[in-house]
Amino acid sequence: MGRFFIALCLAAVLAACTPAPRDSGADALLGRGPDQMLPARATRSDIPEAVDGLVIGHRLMAAGEYELALKAYYRAMAEQGSSVDALSAIGSANLRLGRVQQAEQILRRALEQDQRFVPAHNNLGVALAEQGKWAEAQLHFRNAFAFDSGQSREIRENLRLAIEKTAETGYDAQEAHQLSLMRRGSGRYLLLSTPL
Repeated sequence: MGRFFIALCLAAVLAACTPAPRDSGADALLGRGPDQMLPARATRSDIPEAVDGLVIGHRLMAAGEYELALKAYYRAMAEQGSSVDALSAIGSANLRLGRVQQAEQILRRALEQDQRFVPAHNNLGVALAEQGKWAEAQLHFRNAFAFDSGQSREIRENLRLAIEKTAETGYDAQEAHQLSLMRRGSGRYLLLSTPL
């Protein structure tokens, strides 16, 4: 009887020391395995750093979600300040949304911060061209071409079109052209002109 009592006490002590089995049903419902259990409380080091709002905006622009991209760019500017990158990105989004005059104003602000910023010159040229201001558009395309060292095919094409439009003599004022933008690379657009 004494041995049985000692064995029973020892079994009770061992049972109390072993960890309780995990509720595999709850883990399965949550989609977690034993190696993916959530910590009891998250600390600051457990939370990944926020993704850059400009990167999110660029991805949304590439996906054609211009309004959402604009919101992401404004959020990035609120968090990081009014940089030439943020202003140029906001101008590009406005351009894609057809808000040409807003785009022009914001792109001019971007160039006040950095006169050599190629995407802002190119996109300001596009905004001006869409308003029929070909001479000034040509100036900005020339600046973009010079600061880019002529490497971008899209900028060369935009400059060629602007030179052609400003040099045309006997241009029929009644002839209408449809202008459209084609995204090329990071924040750069190609201006396409087709007769209506």
